[in-house]
Amino acid sequence: MQKDSIFTKRYLTPYLFLLPALSVLALTVFWPALQAFFLSFTSYEYDLTQTPQWIGVANFKRLLNDPVFWRTLGNTLLYLIGVVPVLVVVPLGLALLVNQKLRGINGFRAAFYTPVVISMVVAGIAWKWLYAENGLFNQLLKQLGFESGIPWLTSPDWAIFSVMAVTVWKGLGYYMVIYLAGLQSIPAELYEAAAIDGSDGYIKHWDITVPLMRPYLVLVAVISAISATKVFEEVYIMTQGGPRNSSKTIVYYLYEQAFSDLEISYACTIGLVLFLVILGLSILNLKVSQTRDRGAAI
Repeated sequence: MQKDSIFTKRYLTPYLFLLPALSVLALTVFWPALQAFFLSFTSYEYDLTQTPQWIGVANFKRLLNDPVFWRTLGNTLLYLIGVVPVLVVVPLGLALLVNQKLRGINGFRAAFYTPVVISMVVAGIAWKWLYAENGLFNQLLKQLGFESGIPWLTSPDWAIFSVMAVTVWKGLGYYMVIYLAGLQSIPAELYEAAAIDGSDGYIKHWDITVPLMRPYLVLVAVISAISATKVFEEVYIMTQGGPRNSSKTIVYYLYEQAFSDLEISYACTIGLVLFLVILGLSILNLKVSQTRDRGAAI
């Protein structure tokens, strides 16, 4: 009996401490997710006082034949391709820059991190002013000799890339801090030994920094990819998905269907697809990192 009591205390006590947090998660995350999954197989729209009607996979068939959905999915993938590589590489360079032991370096760290703490609403409005027809960017172009400015947010060819620039600007400092934590965990003796072996300057970072920072690189790639897939605030504030759906992402389309058109079941279907995309990206990044680790071990 005493052994059973010790066993119960040892293995049951941690779950008792986790129970409050798990209860909150169950009510705010797991249960709504299950409801959304159920609603994706029903008709629940316009009159939300009615009971959802089971329609099977009709919403998924509609999704397959929805050109706007495929356009938003393409825009989201374009966002991934355009934003993630920049947010993986450039913050590492910034982290190497601010990791130097120089006077006043903390000021540079604060300057690079400042965009992270600025509200996206404020940042989006400020950048919208900069992108305006008579905004700062077009005024600078005219000063450089260009006859006319660029329609940053009003042209289908430029809108999504203009929004991407805001996402990159906002995220550089955040990922720089992640890399900075990793750089400060690398022993200085490794660089000293590399210098003795003739590996100095930029070569030492290729030989030492990049291999040791691989877990951080994978982490930043996963986080930035998921964030880029779920981008919403920048689009909502700056373009509302226009012009002609050129900057509409899958999350904005989900919001539009749920809160503008009140097609809740169809929005849940889009959300399920978004979940599968994010899950796939996470698994892909995990597999890539595991393959690299095996290769390095060999």
